Amino acid sequence: MTTFEMAAGLIVLAAVFSYLNYTLLKLPAVIGTMAASLLLILVGLAVPEMVQQARHAVARIDIQQVFLKGILGFMLFAGALHINLGELASRKVSVALLSTIGVVASTLIVGLLTWLLLSAFGIPARPIYCLLFGALISPTDPIAVMAILRQAGVPKDMEVTIAGESLFNDGIGVVVFLGLLEVATGEAAFEVGHFAWLLLRETVGGAALGFGLGWLVYRMLHSVDNYQVEVLLSLALVAGGYALANALHTSGPIAMVVAGLLVGNHGRARAMSPTTVKYLDTFWELIDGILNAVLFVLIGLEVLAMTLNAQYLFAGLLAIPAVLLARLISIAGPIALFNRYWQFPRTTTQVLTWGGLRGGISIALVLSIPALSEGELVPERNPVLVLTYVVVVFSILVQGLTLSPLVRRLMPSAR
Repeated sequence: MTTFEMAAGLIVLAAVFSYLNYTLLKLPAVIGTMAASLLLILVGLAVPEMVQQARHAVARIDIQQVFLKGILGFMLFAGALHINLGELASRKVSVALLSTIGVVASTLIVGLLTWLLLSAFGIPARPIYCLLFGALISPTDPIAVMAILRQAGVPKDMEVTIAGESLFNDGIGVVVFLGLLEVATGEAAFEVGHFAWLLLRETVGGAALGFGLGWLVYRMLHSVDNYQVEVLLSLALVAGGYALANALHTSGPIAMVVAGLLVGNHGRARAMSPTTVKYLDTFWELIDGILNAVLFVLIGLEVLAMTLNAQYLFAGLLAIPAVLLARLISIAGPIALFNRYWQFPRTTTQVLTWGGLRGGISIALVLSIPALSEGELVPERNPVLVLTYVVVVFSILVQGLTLSPLVRRLMPSAR
């Protein structure tokens, strides 16, 4: 199978899943595509030939490279385009703390609970790999979160907080994960100074690069009035900017979020005509929808190719409340602190906890854990892989489908 044939197959599956969801399931796009992927898995498990084909396809696709080094930047830019910078600035302290301290706290809590859980099942689990699971599962997924928030009826100020956190915390989560992965694979010793430098280089460097490139493209947008050229400039910003961030070892996700905020706010208000704004929004909504559908088809193929173990699956089910508990604890502290200055609704913690959805970022990170380390098998990889998929599927299907009813119940006055 050639690369083109594989890409064509993914696009065809994504289109069919989207069609089935729109005509039959009628669920939000993210949830519907995931549900259709799970139906493919159930059918595929009964047909050995499909499992073999899925494993063959997955062996040729490096989803970690495809997602983290490619399509993530396009999705984050598309999401950031629609965030109001003024509203985000009014919540900058809460967003900053939730996406930094919240991620670190959740990583530690999930790591401890996972070690206890796997040890209770007699599953080999070195603490560093439990922390890796905590780091990859703690960031909320901006693609899943923002797609579902639009239909959940969450109050506007809370929507800004959740969306802003999800846009930035994946960059922090990736940095923490990569630092722990270096320790786990023996590439580096655990040093606070090394972690601090890595965090500073990735986050501050990524933000500075995103601002610089975003400002350059903003000035170029201001100098022309042709929607085709302007849309192409935005595409070049994401493709070239993300590649440059990877080459400079700065955070590509954070760079694209900052660039998207700049173009989506200052560019929209001061540099683009109404015609350009219309075409730009339509183009990036289409890109976001296509990539999102392809991503969940890839996730479905990965699950179909996995060797499932009943013990790991049961441990994954127990990992769900552990992850939710860590999310609750990491949210409750900052909210209690902020409540002295801003009067949050009484049920804010519950909504933020349940609305913290996991998705493609967690999948891509877990797949980057090597099967071999220093020439020896990594026994923790497979159980951590299964735990991650179980938590992600629960997050998208169960939390995603019940977020709207939860908001209506806890916040009757919500829009």
